[in-house]
Amino acid sequence: MIKLHDLEFEPYISEKEINAAIEKVADKLNEDYSDANPIFLGVLNGSFMFASEVIKRFNADCEVSFVKLGSYEGTKTTGNVKTLLGLNQSLKDRHVILLEDIVDTGNTLEEINKILLKEEVANYEVATLFYKPEAYKKEFNIKYKGIEIPNKFIVGYGLDYDGLGRNLTQIYKRKENMTNLVLFGPPGAGKGTQADILKEKYQLIHISTGDVFRFNIKNETELGLHAKSFMDKGQLVPDEVTIKMLNAEVDKNEGANGFIFDGFPRTAAQADALAELLKLKNTEVTAMIALEVDDEVLVNRLLERGKTSGRKDDADESVIRNRIKVYYDETAILKEYYKKQDKYYGVDGVGSIEEITQRLSAVIDKLQA
Repeated sequence: MIKLHDLEFEPYISEKEINAAIEKVADKLNEDYSDANPIFLGVLNGSFMFASEVIKRFNADCEVSFVKLGSYEGTKTTGNVKTLLGLNQSLKDRHVILLEDIVDTGNTLEEINKILLKEEVANYEVATLFYKPEAYKKEFNIKYKGIEIPNKFIVGYGLDYDGLGRNLTQIYKRKENMTNLVLFGPPGAGKGTQADILKEKYQLIHISTGDVFRFNIKNETELGLHAKSFMDKGQLVPDEVTIKMLNAEVDKNEGANGFIFDGFPRTAAQADALAELLKLKNTEVTAMIALEVDDEVLVNRLLERGKTSGRKDDADESVIRNRIKVYYDETAILKEYYKKQDKYYGVDGVGSIEEITQRLSAVIDKLQA
């Protein structure tokens, strides 16, 4: 972990991965331009490290200029004119390779593209070390791309935060303060309803263990088939398999603001496994939030629901009471587990949906403050 000015950054892309990406780009440029005597244009300030490494790996004749996009006041008809500062030779009929540290919005490239078209170049391509496909919406095709990355704030290898970080030999991303909630509630507490509201309100990803299992089994994924082999024998699915499924779900949502884990963990061992999984993602469980509702209220709610839901386990009071008991037996262990870490929050689950949402939101807002 490093700190630049007021922000913390964590390791993201290693020097080894960067070098491999540069080799890939350089190999392709050698293949395409070995007989063309191209002009490499490095865009200051960020591209100096990437540009120097690419040029060193280019095995034929070439020319090099480092340029910067600038502007000047033209005539009354032309107004503000964009130009490439530092360009000292004609580009007419030349093969031009623009070397960029990163392509995100593409606004700078759009301006440079207009300038190079006026220069009547033979052809013009862009080679970039990092490319953000989520952010880039321009029409110009980026032919040479080292590493595609999500739309994250990164520093290092030429990229800076307010002047600092350019000299770092690997890439760091801004530390993300994720909100990861373990949400619990006894049968009939309205946990599912609240999870749907909270995920929208706080832009969190809701991971329901039941839904994850059903998806993997239905789609016959490797993990789904593995889990089904235990279920078909009436055995519990090993924690290792469940964690791998959850890991896959977390990886699918890289860059998320956080997660709501629903139905997992159920044991202290599973809580340890979840903690280890999140640690590998440079984050942790923020809190366990449990909806607390009196047993008699739950029983009455479920009996009422049973009249319309068609679920047998909502129509039999003895079954309902056993389900509630099982819930408390399970969560009692986890309640103590997270209490020891000062991460347990019990929330009154009696009232209107809006009232309960307000109570849950008060806890989450405090956690995020």
